[in-house]
Amino acid sequence: MAPQPSLRHEKDDRPWWLAVLVLIGLVLAVVIITNDIYTQVFRTVVNGAGITVFVTLVAFMLATVLGLGIALLGLADSIVLRQIARFYIEIIRGIPILVLLFYIAFVGAPGLVAAYNFIITPLVKSGIAEPILVRDLSLMWRAIIALMIGYSSFIAEIFRAGFQSVDIGQIEAAKSLGLSRYRRFRLVVFPQAVRVIFPPLSNDFVSMVKDSSLVSVLGVADITQMGKVYASGSFRFFETYSIVTYIYLILTIGLSLALRRIEKKMKQKPR
Repeated sequence: MAPQPSLRHEKDDRPWWLAVLVLIGLVLAVVIITNDIYTQVFRTVVNGAGITVFVTLVAFMLATVLGLGIALLGLADSIVLRQIARFYIEIIRGIPILVLLFYIAFVGAPGLVAAYNFIITPLVKSGIAEPILVRDLSLMWRAIIALMIGYSSFIAEIFRAGFQSVDIGQIEAAKSLGLSRYRRFRLVVFPQAVRVIFPPLSNDFVSMVKDSSLVSVLGVADITQMGKVYASGSFRFFETYSIVTYIYLILTIGLSLALRRIEKKMKQKPR
């Protein structure tokens, strides 16, 4: 009996593409080491890698927490809470990340500072606290807040789909055993839903690594901003943006491979 096409393709689908990418990466690494211009560009641009990683990790963790909260609101018994969650998701998903960055940086941040100063007015008058200025909220944290809000709407939908994928019969069985709502979620729903949630959630993580480059429009010194500054001063646009692309590919492909390996291990575990 001939093997099924999907199984045959999976068996024959060796990662030749990865071998080609590794070979190209090694060639570029040799060029960077041996060529003074590329070496100088790399040393300049790579200084922004720490900011890129920090912004991505913090923004994604906050977006995951916020997205989980919005998803739980969307599955609440109260129609008011469900409508609030849907309103948030539809509004935020309709705003481009770049526009959201500008809005949070130049509209949301001043409004947040003004609200904070208004709340602590009694403490300011008594000398216990001092008002803060808009410039005290750094552009990097404004960018993190914008990415958090922008991605939370997509992550909320991922969580919602994962939770709703669990067989309703198992939830009813847990109810009949007298488990509380929290225990049903922790012991029955979440362990099964995480298998559905993890693949699209990991894709969003990789996407945030790329979208973190948008923070450069606010002057945050990430990889893209460091490359932009160097290229504008040296006019070495080809060399600079080749290195920027090279670093981003290392981050995204390396992260994708690691997450795919975790996903395979999760599938191999018994349910």
